[in-house]
Formats: sequence, C-alpha cells, structure tokens
Amino acid sequence: QVQLVESGGGLVQAGDSLRLSCAASGRISVTFALTYAMAWFRQAPGKEREFVAVTSWSIGTTYADSVKGRFTSSRDNAKNTVYLQMNTLKPEDTAVYYCAAGENVGSTRTSDYKYWGQGTQVTVSS
Repeated sequence: QVQLVESGGGLVQAGDSLRLSCAASGRISVTFALTYAMAWFRQAPGKEREFVAVTSWSIGTTYADSVKGRFTSSRDNAKNTVYLQMNTLKPEDTAVYYCAAGENVGSTRTSDYKYWGQGTQVTVSS
C-alpha cells in the first residue's frame, strides 16, 4: 500500500503564490518513479473533482488549460515527492487539492488513479 500526504495549502490573496507538496510513502517499489504517474486534482464546493496536472517519467508534465502558464508541477524521484507551484492565484483556484498516483501514465481521469491523498485546502480571496 502506498500513502500520499499533501501539505502546503492555505489562505492567500489573488495574485499570490503557494507551493503544495505530496510525499509518497509505504510500499514504494524501486520502479515507482518509472511506472507511476503522480497527478494533482482539485475539487471546489459543489463541483466534481477536476484534473490539474500530471507528471510522469515517460511523458513529462501535462496541465489543464485553466492552470497552464501559472502552475508548475515537478517531481523529486529520490524523495518520492511531487510539488505543485501555483503562481498568480485566482479566486476560482479555491478548492481542496488532491495528490494521486496511478499507473495509467498521463491520464486526466480520476478513475485511473489508485492512490489518493487526503487533500489540502487552498483558498484564494479576491
């Protein structure tokens, strides 16, 4: 079993930046970095969980159009950690942000991810 723990959320003003972290632990195989994509999703109140970004060894990083140019996902495979640097935050970025890991490299669908973190709240005030 793999556990994912997110951190770094908080309350900021529009235009500010935040960096989220997600650390994987537990039964991490030596091939985890090669075989598992790590992604970020978010869920705003009353809305479905939506894709934000996914990073994998084989395809690099893909972003949702809504965050492209403002968010950067990076991965430290030695630490089994993925980061989400969020710049120029907007009120519409307010959501609970979830980290996920799955073997379907590059997928934007929640159903393709086996492991999920508990989420971290990001609130952007106008």
